[in-house]
Amino acid sequence: FPLTFPFSHFRMKNPVLLPVYLPLYFPRKMPMPSKRRSVLVHSSVETYTPPVINLFSLAGVPVNSRVSSKIQQLLNTLKRPKRPPLKEFFVDDFEELLEVQQPDPNQPKPEGNQMNVLKGEPLGMVTNWPPSLLAALQRWGTTQPKAPCLTALDTTGKAIYTLTYGKLWSRSLKLAYTLLNRLTTKNEPLLKPGDRVALVFPNSDPVMFMVAFYGCLLAELIPVPIEVPLTRKDAGSQQIGFLLGSCGVTLALTTDACQKGLPKAQTGEVVTFKGWPRLMWFVIDGKHLAKPAKDWHPQVRDASAEIAYIEYKTSKEGSTVGITVSHASMLAHCHALTQACGYSEAETLTNVLDFKRDAGLWHGVLTSVMNRMHVISIPYALMKVNPLSWIQKVCLYKARVAVVKSRDMHWSLLAQRDQRDVSLSSLRMLLVADGANPWSISSCDAFLNVFQSRGLRPEVICPCASSSEALTVAIRRPPELGGPPPGKAVLSMNCLSFGVIRVDTEEKLSVLTVQDVGQIMPGANVCVVKVDGTPYLCKADEVGEICVNSGATGMAYFGLLGITKNVFEAIPVTAAGVPVSDQPFTRTGLLGFVGPDYLVFVVGKLDGLMTVSGRRHNADDVVATALAVEPMKFVYRGRIAVFSVTVLHDDRIVLVAEQRPDASEEDSFQWMSRVLQAVDSIHQVGVYCLALVPANTLPKAPLGGIHISETKQRFLEGALHPCNVLMCPHTCVTNLPKPRQKQPDVGPASMIVGNLVAGKRIAQASGRDVTQLEDNDQARKFLYLADVLQWRAQTTPDHPLFLLLNSKGTVASSASCIQLHKRAERVAVALLEKGRLNVGDHVALVYPPGVDLIATFYGCLYAGCIPITVRPPHPQNLATTLPTVKMIVEVSKSACILTTQAIMKLLKSKEAAAAVDIKTWPTILDTDDMPKKKLAGIFRPASPDMLAYLDFSVSTTGILAGVKMSHAATSALCRSIKLQCELYPSRQIAICLDPYCGLGFALWCLCSVYSGHQSILVPPLELESNVSVWLSAVSQYKVRVTFCSYSVMEMCTKGLGTQTDILRVINLSCVRTCMVVAEERPRITLTQSFSKLFKDLGLSARAVSTTFGCRVNVAICLQGTAGPDPTTVYVDMRALRHDRVRLVERGSPHSLPLMESGKILPGVKVIIAHTETKGPLGDSHLGEIWVSSPHNATGYYTVYGEEALHADHFTARLSFGDTQTIWARTGYLGFLRRTELTDASGERHDALYVVGSLDETLELRGMRYHPIDIETSVIRAHKSIAECAVFTWTNLLVVVVELEGSEQEALDLVALVTNVVLEEHYLIVGVVVIVDPGVIPINSRGEKQRMHLRDGFLADQLDPIYVAYNM
Repeated sequence: FPLTFPFSHFRMKNPVLLPVYLPLYFPRKMPMPSKRRSVLVHSSVETYTPPVINLFSLAGVPVNSRVSSKIQQLLNTLKRPKRPPLKEFFVDDFEELLEVQQPDPNQPKPEGNQMNVLKGEPLGMVTNWPPSLLAALQRWGTTQPKAPCLTALDTTGKAIYTLTYGKLWSRSLKLAYTLLNRLTTKNEPLLKPGDRVALVFPNSDPVMFMVAFYGCLLAELIPVPIEVPLTRKDAGSQQIGFLLGSCGVTLALTTDACQKGLPKAQTGEVVTFKGWPRLMWFVIDGKHLAKPAKDWHPQVRDASAEIAYIEYKTSKEGSTVGITVSHASMLAHCHALTQACGYSEAETLTNVLDFKRDAGLWHGVLTSVMNRMHVISIPYALMKVNPLSWIQKVCLYKARVAVVKSRDMHWSLLAQRDQRDVSLSSLRMLLVADGANPWSISSCDAFLNVFQSRGLRPEVICPCASSSEALTVAIRRPPELGGPPPGKAVLSMNCLSFGVIRVDTEEKLSVLTVQDVGQIMPGANVCVVKVDGTPYLCKADEVGEICVNSGATGMAYFGLLGITKNVFEAIPVTAAGVPVSDQPFTRTGLLGFVGPDYLVFVVGKLDGLMTVSGRRHNADDVVATALAVEPMKFVYRGRIAVFSVTVLHDDRIVLVAEQRPDASEEDSFQWMSRVLQAVDSIHQVGVYCLALVPANTLPKAPLGGIHISETKQRFLEGALHPCNVLMCPHTCVTNLPKPRQKQPDVGPASMIVGNLVAGKRIAQASGRDVTQLEDNDQARKFLYLADVLQWRAQTTPDHPLFLLLNSKGTVASSASCIQLHKRAERVAVALLEKGRLNVGDHVALVYPPGVDLIATFYGCLYAGCIPITVRPPHPQNLATTLPTVKMIVEVSKSACILTTQAIMKLLKSKEAAAAVDIKTWPTILDTDDMPKKKLAGIFRPASPDMLAYLDFSVSTTGILAGVKMSHAATSALCRSIKLQCELYPSRQIAICLDPYCGLGFALWCLCSVYSGHQSILVPPLELESNVSVWLSAVSQYKVRVTFCSYSVMEMCTKGLGTQTDILRVINLSCVRTCMVVAEERPRITLTQSFSKLFKDLGLSARAVSTTFGCRVNVAICLQGTAGPDPTTVYVDMRALRHDRVRLVERGSPHSLPLMESGKILPGVKVIIAHTETKGPLGDSHLGEIWVSSPHNATGYYTVYGEEALHADHFTARLSFGDTQTIWARTGYLGFLRRTELTDASGERHDALYVVGSLDETLELRGMRYHPIDIETSVIRAHKSIAECAVFTWTNLLVVVVELEGSEQEALDLVALVTNVVLEEHYLIVGVVVIVDPGVIPINSRGEKQRMHLRDGFLADQLDPIYVAYNM
């Protein structure tokens, strides 16, 4: 990349153009998939059982009353396995997990001798040197009142006012008198000596600032100069407020003009800025000051150790600290600067720097007064209009000294072509205040190149180094002041990153060229110590932190004793641990070394230090590299921020730049990819994230420049709003744990033996035994549901079975036993006569949720047909919903469709023809007005194993699967639910579920007929127009048992939280159990927030639980009305990835709460089997849940889309142990755990925990991840993420997030999502897709359809806001 002229810090003989790889991020385009596969792995198991203190002894026998419960508790605890020691839970064991970077054996190491403490020249004795700075002011103010002190300029460069020493003295006196005598509160003086006072003056008003500063010193008050707050939200302003508060500042001094410009409240007073203490504002313009009384004289004391002023400094993290400087230090510093710079009385100095702090204050306000110098102060606003102004003023005033920064030299170079007649021959010193920056040398060289022909002598350029804590550290002296010739070092960047100095050649790209910053200050001792840990002296060829011991450094951080000790009272020691001095040293925060001729070289700042994989990089160096990348025309030069963020226990480099408005996306990516390569080849380090933001949006520091800590804060909070992002986690993150290697599997027999030896039981559990229950006669009678309905119609004809509610909560339709029977008969007649169907034909029932659906179902049973319930197509969304209907009708081989007139019209409509081939529908009959004909006879199946109905459902992986339910299985299912929920004809239950498949269908259509209880049916669709309809019904009918889905629960939680008027009339104290019907891991956060929200309406905390079912068995667990409450355990999420269950304490790192999925139903047996060896597993081991029960489905009817799901799903046998029992495989991972609770039969209760579907798991880095865990982390990453879904594509992890906010936030999410997944799951996100809300498809049960989403992504149908391909 051709390098730009002034700032490049690497020189090149022949610029070469590196190959540029095109960026890998294009919104809305797809890269080519790579063909790699990941492997599935298993490993051993480990568990911890945290003891549960319970008043039942281990055998489950109630404690004998004579034994004190405390003793019993103790016994129980002793019998149990010991809890692992606490650190096991609370020390994050990332050391053993993450790849720790091994140091490279060939890395450079320092070889020089240990350095000695460097002593500066002694401070010279000066005759009649004033005893304090105020004494100097008094002397010049009274003996030389006409001498000019300070000239202020306006933005045109015109001198507007010259302050003389007499005026400065008299006005400071007036101010001091006014502050001490005229400001009172409740007749008490407002201020007393030693109080801190804020000085708020704009950069354009040095005169007023100087008066305020010296006025405070005369009044023995401590000035705290700060920036003018322009808005309530200035970058870093809150931290300044914190500093003012901690310094106890109550008064702020300012000028009339400045006070008028401050934001005001309605009362006309200055607003209180965010985070600031309440301040009184005092304007110090002449008319507000009182003339001192004749007998009043300030005490001009000798310089003491009392605090003179406080200078603020913002740290790398953004916190602001106040550095206290004593009167004695201030005087000694002026003395040292006077000697080092050879200042003499009445010299003229031009100052371009901020006069409130640093070198601008030290030279332009303090040392100048000491020596009665004349300062020409050049405001920042003038420099912006005319960058040459400072050179013109040097020429006009024949200034001997100028104090500037590299930026001012660079700006004037760009503007110098317009000026021919300037001369810099009067200058004897050009002090470069930021001479320690890496780009300073190129500015100095380029400046000399151009201005040498205009009288600038090379030896005049004097770079210097300073720090807020140690004040001036070193200054280069011109030869007439005894300075050695200047030095220049060309250092290897690679060695510097290891803290070692090695000289290299300039031809190389990866070198840093630095200039010296001269010699140390008179009267100072300096040494270089190791950056981390104990301050050991460095070797001569080692980079370390420069430390200074002198009378001219800061004293402390105001009010912060701990870090003060660390920084201001460091005791450097030799390698043997011997202190080098009995005096404490001050750490400067500058990194460097001492070169030949005792010249100091600075190679970086502690604040800009980024330690990546054990190597140190300097933020400024990376900025300089970015500045050297051509073409610069796409971004702004001075607006590049580099900082590091910690992700996965290491620093990651982030580079943020402002993009010019006219740059196209293509241009920007070109520039970004070049920067990545430049940083990679020069620093041998990867950039983690490169972001471009729109022009003028980065937070600014007070006088130009970027406010780094605020920028970093915004990046981490997702408030930077970039317009382009390039993330490179794949190249940067090198400390991920090693991918898990596949272990040779332990055989099933060894597993069992291992468990026996370890004293662990085999993980199996069962519900109550149905053969011993008293209702066996009834069960035999109730084998066929058609018979049951007939019997109920004869014995209790008018008993109401169903009430269907509409959105208003009123009954839309109802059915008693006889009504349902008669309607079913009519349907059967229509099927046989109109539809001419035969026994065993399949019939699709396409109805909205309601009584018609139930009646037609029984009509099919009466006619001997096989019903299949199908969700009707959505009229507004035919294109996506109708093909599913068509598919189910075709796959189920339905001979006829029963439906309503409205839906029949829809199925044959023009719109339908656009979505499917409507000519191939089978016979469609509408059941709206059927003739009242008597059925000749009700069909009686030959055996209970004959098919009763087909249950079709689309799984979350997008597979349409229909299962066969026999008559025996159907009645067994109803019987189990009846027993678990204690359902009788006198009971009422409320159901808010979809009635088309699974347990929802069974509860809606089957159970009421079997048990005779009344079902109050609330179609979930009605909640869209009235979210309270379900809970109102529960309250109104005083329902004890109710069922809902997660989507219903979520709608209630989100929709009812604010509607207090509706909630007033709802009372849920009647509810004993509210069960969420699901085929997934319990959503514990949702159930908890639901319980919490409705607790005040009487909902018992114990009431809410979940059920579990799947395709092979629609109801495995269901809480029911009796038995212990569902338990929750915490497992280690990292162990789960290795297919292990490790129980941990709540709140320990990486813990994941899992709630038991209800109680196992009567007649159901469950075992946990190894997913590959099919051997049985032990208690608390993770494996596939297998189920054996009379209500298992008998097989798949056909599986559309995947023929491989064969019979072994329904007829699996264990490979070892009990090899006779036939099991069905659920396809879900989970574990069983014996708890301390007892169930109704007095046995210890076995809890089943469902972890997730095997089909959904992601195989990455040899580990097994559950999408929901990654999604939960992502949703927490930013407030604007509404929903998230993840899937893999080739071997990349793709994260799709729905953005609920403005589109400018879209790119903020890319880095946050990448960070959180790395931190919590040790995975690198390959693609981040940002989409609008509602794009992630969800099925009727509220489950995410991740495979549909994946197909949409691959077919480019998501219309994303942005797609980021992480490199």
